[in-house]
Amino acid sequence: MNLNHPDRPVAVLGLGYVGLPLAVALGHAGISVIGIDLDTRKIQMLAEGKSYIPDVPTEQIAALVERKLLHATTDYDTLRQADSIFICVPTPFDANKAPDLTAVKQAAEGIAPRLQRGQMIVLQSTTYPGTTEEIVLPILTAGSGLKAGVDFDLAFSPERIDPGNKQFNVINTPKVVGGINEQSTQRAASLLRRIGAPVEIVSSTCAAEMTKLLENIFRSVNIALVNEMALLCERMGIDIWEVIRAASTKPFGYMPFTPGAGVGGHCIPIDPLYLSWKAHEYDFHTNFIDLAAQVNQSMPYHVVDLAAQGLARYGVRQSLNGAQVLVLGVAFKRDIDDARESPAKRVIELLMMRGASVEYHDPYVPRFHVGGNVFHRELLWLESVPLSDETLAKYDCVVIVTGHRCVDYARVVSQSKLVIDACNATAQVIEGREKIVRLGAPLFAEA
Repeated sequence: MNLNHPDRPVAVLGLGYVGLPLAVALGHAGISVIGIDLDTRKIQMLAEGKSYIPDVPTEQIAALVERKLLHATTDYDTLRQADSIFICVPTPFDANKAPDLTAVKQAAEGIAPRLQRGQMIVLQSTTYPGTTEEIVLPILTAGSGLKAGVDFDLAFSPERIDPGNKQFNVINTPKVVGGINEQSTQRAASLLRRIGAPVEIVSSTCAAEMTKLLENIFRSVNIALVNEMALLCERMGIDIWEVIRAASTKPFGYMPFTPGAGVGGHCIPIDPLYLSWKAHEYDFHTNFIDLAAQVNQSMPYHVVDLAAQGLARYGVRQSLNGAQVLVLGVAFKRDIDDARESPAKRVIELLMMRGASVEYHDPYVPRFHVGGNVFHRELLWLESVPLSDETLAKYDCVVIVTGHRCVDYARVVSQSKLVIDACNATAQVIEGREKIVRLGAPLFAEA
């Protein structure tokens, strides 16, 4: 079997935050791309040369569509034309924090009856070690009648997308590749090198899958550490933000992480739990992973407690019951429109559980859903409210979860009765600091 055929298109299955940047990078390398997604809205926008992801400019989409290097469709039958197929679908967890590989299985089941001899499949969706060979491979072979490693190639190469990162992207972030055999590995590496990024080859699909998990577990554990330090600093009357700033002056042996209302995005809240779940198969308990999850998942509760304490301390209200609260920022990090697994969701649900009337403002997220779980049975879709002086004045409390840089926090503080700052967004605000309660800072020191 020959390696990649440059005259045949590459298919990208799943055109979200991972798949669309990959499709564009392949197109920029002169590779014809078939983009497949079941969301007809996305397909229509791409056909019109428009982007729906901020990190992918519309002009890039328009140029690729005009040059016929990007064709978006819902038709799985177009997979038969492809030389290689990338699977870039979501891998969430279920209500019990167990891996939900439904989308991966459905993708493999959609590929299998259309799989052609000589094609290559590359899974990019983050998952636990063993998924490629234990889940995807059997589906492909059973549904196609072809033999993996002989009739078709199969590899895993984890996505490394960081929404909003202006420095590192699909093109310049190194790729990790591991295949089911040497040919699969080299073929996937050869294709990814055409994008322009360096490629690090590992010995197996499991090693590649574990690499992605280690990267995100590293972040999860360190965020949990600084979250715990923030809680201690509050009690000790020390400002954690000052401590982080000072520690960051050390040019070696230290990497700054910041506390907050929790962790969000597709990676940090989810990926470590995939490995924790898989480890049970080996009678192994991932204590660091589980403890980090425990600390990080407790932070929304702490933020809501700060709001309740602040209302009572400053005489605004005796409790959250009946309070009007504005949550400011629901994206999982600043200056992006991605609200997946945002800690703001749990903060809002907990506020509602305690009787508060909650609205939110986020310039990047016009609609946001909460509930549909044990914290709030009813699934609610909320819409971002305007951030005017009049609206700010009506709230008993403003809770800043995500500190978008486009927001005027001095104005927010001046027009608000009380501000709970979970991300140090008000660090530069001078006037009205007596109305600010900051996570990780001495509580009510200036009250």
